[in-house]
Amino acid sequence: MTLPLDGILVADFSRVLAGPYATTMLADLGARVIKVERTGSGDDTRAWGPPWTDNSASYFESANRNKESVTLDLSNPHDLTLARELASRADIFVENFRPGALGKFGLDYDSVNALNPEVVYCSISGFGSGEGAHLPGYDFLVQAVGGLMSITGEPDAAGGTPMKSGVALVDVLTGKDAALGILAALYARRGLGQGQHVEVNLLSSLLASLVNQASSFLATGRPPGRLGNAHPSIAPYELLPCADGPIAIACGNDGQFKKLALTIGDESLAEDARFATNAARVEHRPELVAALSTLLARENASTWVKRLLAVGVPAGNVGSIAEGFALATELGLEPAVEVGRGQPAQVRHPISYSATPVTRYQAPPRLGEHDQAVRAWLEQEKS
Repeated sequence: MTLPLDGILVADFSRVLAGPYATTMLADLGARVIKVERTGSGDDTRAWGPPWTDNSASYFESANRNKESVTLDLSNPHDLTLARELASRADIFVENFRPGALGKFGLDYDSVNALNPEVVYCSISGFGSGEGAHLPGYDFLVQAVGGLMSITGEPDAAGGTPMKSGVALVDVLTGKDAALGILAALYARRGLGQGQHVEVNLLSSLLASLVNQASSFLATGRPPGRLGNAHPSIAPYELLPCADGPIAIACGNDGQFKKLALTIGDESLAEDARFATNAARVEHRPELVAALSTLLARENASTWVKRLLAVGVPAGNVGSIAEGFALATELGLEPAVEVGRGQPAQVRHPISYSATPVTRYQAPPRLGEHDQAVRAWLEQEKS
């Protein structure tokens, strides 16, 4: 079956997570992705374990399936010639070197564009190619300086401190932005007759992902703070204690709150002036939480989840990642796929397509696994 990006060649000069995540999305969609790695060591994440697989580290595995690996030493004239040859043929060129660093190799945008005017060239950086070009771009650092940590964690009053997300969320979001930008530029190429330079950076992707929190700051001039698991604009929309542990309740409107109050045993809460509207509930959150907690403490979380879901109130247990996969499997979402060669299963491509479903899942490459074939291909066509 033809996939959307069949026939598209990607020269992947990226490493770690944001870039490789973007190129994995493209590879899933049928693009041929040739991953260029450092001779000897390869992508940094090959060494980021435990846990380890028979191939490398599971971290590397998470963002490098469906690719070919070729090792090139850019300081070696012959290897550099091959790298430039690959760039001259690519539909898409992806890199996340320090801004300007590829210029000395003739692999910067201007140089590659001169070789290949149709190329869509994507640069991924921490803080852009202008005044922030010299700053190191790591997900943890950007979560700190970009404000995400300031709204993540328990409030100061509860003795909380700023916290990072439990996953390298900024890298993932930036990778998705990169894939989106690449696909938009690839589509635009049909009308323009040429490629263009697509730039994404971790800080901009983070700020864009703050959505309502960023909008709150821009509207008021006041940066929001940490609320733990509570929502700044909706209540109840947080974890609440039951007899055996917490339950997640997300009431997005007054109708859902009325159903919640009735189901847990105090319909009068919905008529109380402090709780009758969402705005009032947010204003009187401490009293609301106290009232709900008293009622919820009479039963276990799982019992409440069943009763609340039955009447249309969004509620759920706090599960582990294992339980998240189990739920997705139960719902028929097929969250994991086999990639062959005895390698661990991987997370399925997250998008479903009615006409061009993603069906190709190949194991992440061993370092330099395709050296001979890729080098021969580049040499043959060059001569």
